[in-house]
Parts: sequence; C-alpha cells; structure tokens
Amino acid sequence: MTRAGHTALDAELKQLKSVERPAVIRAISEAREHGDLSENAEYHAAREKQSFIEGRVKELESLLSYAEVIDPSKFSGTIKFGATVTLVDEETDEERTYQIVGEAEADIEKGLLNIRSPLARALIGKDNGDSVEVKTPGGQRNYEVVEIKFI
Repeated sequence: MTRAGHTALDAELKQLKSVERPAVIRAISEAREHGDLSENAEYHAAREKQSFIEGRVKELESLLSYAEVIDPSKFSGTIKFGATVTLVDEETDEERTYQIVGEAEADIEKGLLNIRSPLARALIGKDNGDSVEVKTPGGQRNYEVVEIKFI
C-alpha cells in the first residue's frame, strides 16, 4: 500500500481506539443503568456498534501489520503499482486520472483505483500513448494513456 493509504488506515485505527471505543463503552454502561436489557433498544444498538468497532479494529490491525508500504516516487517508466495515470476515453474524449493503489485504500470516487480492478490490470505495463482495451461490467472500453506520474 502507499504511504498515504497506510497513514489514513492508521489514523482510522487510532480514532476507533481512542474515541469510538470509549464512547460506545460509555453508551453501553448508560444503557445498562436503564434496567431490563432484553427490551432495551439503546443497549442492543450500542452492543451492535461495539461489535462493528471491534471487528474493524481487528481488520485494520491485521492490514497494517502485514502491509508493505511502497513509495511510488522512487519508480519510473511503465505503469505499475502507485502510478498516477491520466487516461482519455477514446469514444467520449473524457479525461480521467487514477492512482493505482492497494485493495484496502481503493476509493474510485477519489481516483484511487484498486490494483485488482479490470482497468488497473489492463494498465499495468503500458506506457504513454498506448491504447488499452478493458472489459468492464458496462461493456468493452478503450482508453489511451496520456500521462504517467509517480508521485
């Protein structure tokens, strides 16, 4: 994963441990004081949130412990992990920019493209000016690589 992705996941983990976890523990404690737990919606909601938080903490700790942080600025040449790629759709002339990142940090709305996505797999190894054919759920798409940056 990239340094930015690692930093974001680490910040989320710290937020969950230092803010969210103590808040849900307080909420459970307050709900217990209201009496009968079997019919206490606040208690059950707090327990459900606690379960989610604990699951996410374990997931983040695992991801971060096994993560290999890669600095894309040390790369050059053809498209590979960490590259920021500007593409032009050959049919619509629409230009888009994506950074190829790890699965845990991918967010297509922010331009962070999962390395395992069909588009990223098609881009790996391509160079400026290359044409790329991608089979997507919406059908066949053709892109031209306009720019490759390693930031």
